[in-house]
Amino acid sequence: MRRGRLAGKWMVLALGMMGVAASAQGPTLTLRQAVDRALGGSPETAVAGADVSAAKAGVSMAQTGWMPRLNFVEDMSRGNDPVYVFGSRLRQQQFTQNDFALNSLNRPTPVGNFATRFSGSWMLFNWLGTQDQIKGARFAAGSAAAMSEQVQQGVVLKVVEAYQAALFAERRIAVAEHEQATAETLLGDAKGKVKAGLAVDSDMLAAQVNYSERQQELMTAEGNRDVARATLEAAMGSELAAGTTLQPIEAKSFPAGVLGDEIASALKTRPDLKALEQAREAQFAGVKAAKADFGPQVSAYGNWEMDRDSFAGNGGNNWVAGVQISLDILPMGKRAKLAQEEAARRKAVAQERSGEQQIRLAVQSAYSQHATAERIVKTAEASTEQATESLRIVQNRYNAGLATITELLRAEDAQRLSQNDYWRAVYGNTVAYAELMYATGTLTPDAAESLQ
Repeated sequence: MRRGRLAGKWMVLALGMMGVAASAQGPTLTLRQAVDRALGGSPETAVAGADVSAAKAGVSMAQTGWMPRLNFVEDMSRGNDPVYVFGSRLRQQQFTQNDFALNSLNRPTPVGNFATRFSGSWMLFNWLGTQDQIKGARFAAGSAAAMSEQVQQGVVLKVVEAYQAALFAERRIAVAEHEQATAETLLGDAKGKVKAGLAVDSDMLAAQVNYSERQQELMTAEGNRDVARATLEAAMGSELAAGTTLQPIEAKSFPAGVLGDEIASALKTRPDLKALEQAREAQFAGVKAAKADFGPQVSAYGNWEMDRDSFAGNGGNNWVAGVQISLDILPMGKRAKLAQEEAARRKAVAQERSGEQQIRLAVQSAYSQHATAERIVKTAEASTEQATESLRIVQNRYNAGLATITELLRAEDAQRLSQNDYWRAVYGNTVAYAELMYATGTLTPDAAESLQ
């Protein structure tokens, strides 16, 4: 929006003084820099990033279902159990004729056995259950990545809101400082007129009350500025350096498309809706994997073992290999698992539908608020120009002795309020457009630069 004549020459001078003071105070923090700092240090983005890493690890874990499993065991034992002694000496290949003696079989001498064993298994076929698990894990990873993007946009929106609030607080201080200076001048003028017999004491008292009120407003504005900067620091997740100033954002008009197009765009681009879609697909894959678990499973297995009577001694070795087909003929637990996955799938479908409805409502609300904010800026601009012109007229009438100090103070109040209302409308319009971008899923860090 074209910036109009908002406050006359005195406001231009005041803003120019602000710019000079800002350049002398310290570094300037732009909105994009604030957003980047928030994305780098925000706890919300750290949590979302951890969720993405965990989901990716889940994909790798699911893929291990196709990999063979290999175990190594080093076993050391000693005993006189007849079966244990008989089997150990047989595996050690140290069995002799004397070991068949009845006394040796019934009451054997204790022996030790050192066994080195490698065993492995490999799932060959499980009715595509592993593929469905991998597919579900990939959808879950996609859902986590989309949700991470949504969290980032939420962080950007918080920074934009806090940044705008801090700028508005600084603008209010500028207005309050000028109003205090004006009130001080008016008080001195009233005192001079009272001494000259051109005004009564009540005029001077009214000017003193006005000056005191302007002092209080300035102190309140400074307190609000400190709170706003603390809120911005919390949104960024880091403190502002001493003397840091914010880059002003000029008043502008932000284009908005047709409501129907905005809703259609949001349904395609909103990261959280994509996350719900991916979660729904993951649950469908989970149901298929649970159904596949009812079928027979084919796996291969193998075992190699070396047995010795001492750790470094000689001994024998043996191996066994085979293929196994297994079928759970009483799958009560698997039926419960399938029921659980079916319920989770229905929940995911319902959540997706609910998400679509909420997004439609959010876009409609943000669209309406943005349109209202645009109109408020235009109205506030016209009101500010009118209040400035009215103050000029009353000031001239007061100097000519044709207006009372009460009329002048009222004109001053109206002009001050119109200034604050205008800047509130300007920054509110920026936030409203940012909220519309967030509602449509387009408030990326790059897009946030268009707000400044």
